[in-house]
Amino acid sequence: MVQGDNMSRVPEEQKSYWREYKDIPSYPALQENQSTDIAVVGGGMVGIISAYLLAKAGKKVTLIDAGKLVDGVTGYTTAKITAQHGLFYYPLVKLVGEEQAKLYYEANMDGLKFIEETAKELNIDCDFSYHNAFVYANTAVGAKLVEKEAETYRQLGIEGELAKDEVELPFQVKEAVVMRGQAQFHPVKFLAGLVKEIERLGGKIYEQTRAVKILSKNDPVIQTENLSHLSCNKVIVATHYPFNDFDGMYFSRLSINRSYIIAAKVNGDVPNDMYISGDMPSRSLRYAPGENGEKLLLIGGDGHATGKSSSETMEHYRNLEKFGEEHFGIQEIPYRWSAQDMTTLDQIPYIGTITAGYDNILVATGFHKWGMSNGALAGILLTDQILGKENRYAPVFSPTRPKMKAVDVASFAKDNASVAKELVKGKLKRASKTVDDLGKDEGSLVKVGKKKAGGYRDEYGQVHLVDTTCTHMGCEVNWNDAERSWDCPCHGSRFSYTGDVLNGPAVKPLKKIEQEY
Repeated sequence: MVQGDNMSRVPEEQKSYWREYKDIPSYPALQENQSTDIAVVGGGMVGIISAYLLAKAGKKVTLIDAGKLVDGVTGYTTAKITAQHGLFYYPLVKLVGEEQAKLYYEANMDGLKFIEETAKELNIDCDFSYHNAFVYANTAVGAKLVEKEAETYRQLGIEGELAKDEVELPFQVKEAVVMRGQAQFHPVKFLAGLVKEIERLGGKIYEQTRAVKILSKNDPVIQTENLSHLSCNKVIVATHYPFNDFDGMYFSRLSINRSYIIAAKVNGDVPNDMYISGDMPSRSLRYAPGENGEKLLLIGGDGHATGKSSSETMEHYRNLEKFGEEHFGIQEIPYRWSAQDMTTLDQIPYIGTITAGYDNILVATGFHKWGMSNGALAGILLTDQILGKENRYAPVFSPTRPKMKAVDVASFAKDNASVAKELVKGKLKRASKTVDDLGKDEGSLVKVGKKKAGGYRDEYGQVHLVDTTCTHMGCEVNWNDAERSWDCPCHGSRFSYTGDVLNGPAVKPLKKIEQEY
């Protein structure tokens, strides 16, 4: 039970349904200097697919990850493989035009097909299955937007249309648009199969090896946290948020959000297809197979900018629980987890050369919550670029695509003004508690002498004190009660209560404050 809410079924501890799958190899840390042809930094969807395709093409590949493979964003997703990204295509056409929007759709469908075909080729049982995907609306305003989205599907030749009568939800909807031929799967099972294939093809893999710096743009040398060096001809940065974000000023070109997911056993029927709401607050639905053949209902949504939740973080999980209880009747919630997502200025991911003049450093980031189809596509695009193959989607996703339009400039200005505001606000924030005020399993800003610190008292009564200044660009981090982490509201870096890096772009931990209590 959640503390202070005896009626809630939300578990106290975060646990991802996908990460329950344990049949994925472990690897040592890189302890010595090595050289390779292609270095891949990041062991999630993009990194593993890229390493697999490059090894398959005969390249000497080395994959490194800061922690455990598939334990970053890929292990904490809804795992829908779909080109339907909410009410997306109507505004996208207005932003980039019909031709680019159609290419975006086709590229994501190619990502979907790659996952299906690769799973078949390598005989990977990853619970892949085809389903229709729906965006539904409960309000009159939302219904109008759904109608515009359906009209855009027709314009772009997308297989789908208005389909309110096909919706199988236990509540009435005003309108819905369907995109046919979409899919879902188990991402960890899929990538575990690819990891074994990378090894078979001669690729090297290292875990617990955090990249902290790329020493040269022409002949890249990756410096790791433990001071080992990995020399390479080309490097793929697949760390979700680029750890080398000063190359190309990515810190000013990405917005960062968190969202939440519960997996529940319910009394009512679990929908067979995939759903997402067009109205706010967002709600995402799909099923996953349970242990005994029953279907678990995955309910996602309730997102907010990282480090800027207007309520205690746990409240977001409770909001999803209330939605599930109201419409499906919840028996039990065995899993709950959260995701972190980046969005670019025009909502199209950056995939390719990180910035002009850095031809040997490639990046993939900014998937706007849709990292499965986009992530598979990124692996294909990056591989083609390294192998010198032309790819018709490359200009759409290029990080160096033509200069920003007016709407991008406005977004750029707004996001960076927000960062400046958070920087000042964080410095002015005062601690209202002392260390002695902290209860067990409680974190807060605390006064330590004349200074403030981030304090957390664990279940054994031990207090952990950290400097709350983010090691990325100096903003002040905020406490996240659900994940027991310190989250930066400026660029989304996250740290454990002991100060260790959980999410980049930060590569250095928070400074520990040594004081006995």
